[in-house]
Amino acid sequence: MKQGTLFTRIMMTGMFLMVCAYLIFSALRSLDDRTYTVTTYTHTVDDAAETTGLLIRAETVVTGGTAAIVDVLPDQGEKVRAGSVVAYLYQDESALDRRRQLRTLLLEEEQLMYALQGETGTDAERLDQSIVDAMLGLRSSAAYGDLTGLEEQALSFKSLVIRQGYDGDTGVEELTAAISALEGEIESLQSAAAQDTAYVTAPCSGTFSAMADGYETLLFPDMLESLTADSLRQLMEQDTAAPDGAVGKLITSSRWYFAATVPEAVAQRLAEGGSVTVRFSRDWSGEVSMQVERVDEPSGGVSLVVLSSTRSLADTSMLRKQTVDIIFDSVTGIRVPKKAVRTEVTEDGEQVIGVYVLTAAQAEFKPVEILVDDGDYYLVEALLPDVPTDNQLKTALRAGDQVIVSSDTLYDGKVMDV
Repeated sequence: MKQGTLFTRIMMTGMFLMVCAYLIFSALRSLDDRTYTVTTYTHTVDDAAETTGLLIRAETVVTGGTAAIVDVLPDQGEKVRAGSVVAYLYQDESALDRRRQLRTLLLEEEQLMYALQGETGTDAERLDQSIVDAMLGLRSSAAYGDLTGLEEQALSFKSLVIRQGYDGDTGVEELTAAISALEGEIESLQSAAAQDTAYVTAPCSGTFSAMADGYETLLFPDMLESLTADSLRQLMEQDTAAPDGAVGKLITSSRWYFAATVPEAVAQRLAEGGSVTVRFSRDWSGEVSMQVERVDEPSGGVSLVVLSSTRSLADTSMLRKQTVDIIFDSVTGIRVPKKAVRTEVTEDGEQVIGVYVLTAAQAEFKPVEILVDDGDYYLVEALLPDVPTDNQLKTALRAGDQVIVSSDTLYDGKVMDV
């Protein structure tokens, strides 16, 4: 009895293991037979070289006295005129509060003056309609992003609202009296501000930058003639600091330069007088077309190169030491996995490279031309005859297609198990 029971248990265990092995084998085989697809997309591969260098411009540092609070007026990259105020210097918080109050009163005075110049005798109905029209104009400009005349529109709207509270000759007298009272307050505040508020004016016209880094006296266009790869390296390693009292700087020339060292092989691809695209991607993201001003003979395996441009001056006005990509060429195509690319033989015995795309649960072969080897992927484009038909254009490989990257066997029209 005991031997029979033991034999039965052994048989049952053996059958259980056989069933488990069969199930595992079937599952693995079903995985092998599954169709794996990848969505294709448009991709660009650059033929580029990375380098680090310095931006060089004609710059004038704007300095003022010491102050507890510095209020810089121009925006970064804004053009300013010689003699215009670029910053206010406040000795304490009360001086800043006084300045804010003064600005408010000056704006109010401007609005009252604008209202006084208008038609004070206008009837109420016409004035109400003018206010509605001005409001609609402001709304329309804001909706369409048209900010060219927004300040004038806002001032006109405010003056109409102010004018609504005045009427006839009495209104003119009241406006004049209000303006006189404001002028008295403004004069009083300006007298008090003279004791603890100073202002800094632009010594010349130029493009304003709020960052002065101490390189302004070391880097300038005239020094490029004597610049070498070694001296550039020393400049890049040098510690600099902004001058005391600096509130910013003015870039006084529209042309700016980028000096860097590149390997000899890269330098050989640059021709003086030619142009190249430079991509910034660290402190500012953008591409600039730059002219090749100078390519030195190699020394120690590297060459000094100097590039220049008059574009994107405002965008690059805060940049100094930058790592960039010099782009020689760019190729755009459809990115597909290498595993998806297959070679098929036509009825004429010709070999055609292409991919199989999952279309309505069927495998459809689409010929392609390989443009670039991008690691585990190829950059390809659809291969079409010299005179493609409308149907061939519709059925050609396009971004968004589902390419098949794994299956036992494939042929055009095969029904796939998805």
